[in-house]
Amino acid sequence: MAVPKKKTSNGKRDQRRATWKRKANLRAQQALSLGKSILTGRSNFVFPTKETEDETEE
Repeated sequence: MAVPKKKTSNGKRDQRRATWKRKANLRAQQALSLGKSILTGRSNFVFPTKETEDETEE
């Protein structure tokens, strides 16, 4: 017979949510930083173009 699982504590739930939000916030900051560096021209980021994709397939 099926038995209900134990309830997750509020602290554990909050801890998981905080971790998830911290990771999302970090990714958002990295994306914003990359966007700003591309706009200022100080980035080493290489944009994938159709020509470079064709060259890598050959």
